[in-house]
Amino acid sequence: MSEPLNVLGGELRACSFDPLTGYRRDGSCSDGEDDAGTHVVCARMTKEFLAFSLANGNDLVTPRPEMRFRGLKPGDRWCVCALRWLEALEAGVAPPVVLEATHERALDLVPLDVLERHALDSSPSRESP
Repeated sequence: MSEPLNVLGGELRACSFDPLTGYRRDGSCSDGEDDAGTHVVCARMTKEFLAFSLANGNDLVTPRPEMRFRGLKPGDRWCVCALRWLEALEAGVAPPVVLEATHERALDLVPLDVLERHALDSSPSRESP
């Protein structure tokens, strides 16, 4: 089995260990057959995105100690569903993306140039302008 790749074609980097993110809570936005939500976009949370997510039925801010979840706050990095990120983009509240920590499967749903326009980091594109 090969190592997971990010949207730039390099090694998939960790998204966050504090808070511990990822569908498998391993710090990575890795892909998995059982991840129906496609939690492959590593994003830095913003107040606007957290409010948008809450209003759309996904409460990421309320602590859930029984699930070892402290609740997210602006500035935290978190693996979000690619489709939820796209919904937020359409609503004008997409959080910035960490390209090196965003799984290549995100490209099935979001074009690279769109992710790059919303990149938190200064990762170079695979193509030069």
